[in-house]
Amino acid sequence: MPSIIVLDTLSADGLALLDAAASAGITYEVATGLSGDALREALAIVLEEGLDARVARHAAMHRRLRAGLEALGIRYVPTHSLHTLNCIHIPAGADDATVRRRLLDDYGIEIGGGLGAMAGKAWRIGLMGHGATIRNVDLVLAALAEILRDTGPSVAGG
Repeated sequence: MPSIIVLDTLSADGLALLDAAASAGITYEVATGLSGDALREALAIVLEEGLDARVARHAAMHRRLRAGLEALGIRYVPTHSLHTLNCIHIPAGADDATVRRRLLDDYGIEIGGGLGAMAGKAWRIGLMGHGATIRNVDLVLAALAEILRDTGPSVAGG
């Protein structure tokens, strides 16, 4: 099973620890210096909110996003999806690059394009951490509806 080894600095002692881990057949990832500080801070934020509350918030925001997208007539690629990553079909007539560029330029919203066989066919919308809020979900829904309406594809409720 992979382990995460967090080191404050990549010192000689740290390198010796990594060598020992490798010799023992341990697969590892290394977070050093500021990465370790960032990891500690991220974990503190999770603990402050509470893990159960955080999972529930992400689930609720996923349901809100899914309902909003489906109300616009936008279909999900998978029947069931992760709460934190939402993969949707690009509506017929929508230009992938144009819509994503407008989302970024006009609203500061970045969504991912499809990968591999789904390139140009799907968008990936992440709902992670502070992005999983009512305000942010409603903003991405309103922005998508406006941009799709402006660029040609018909959307329900838009």
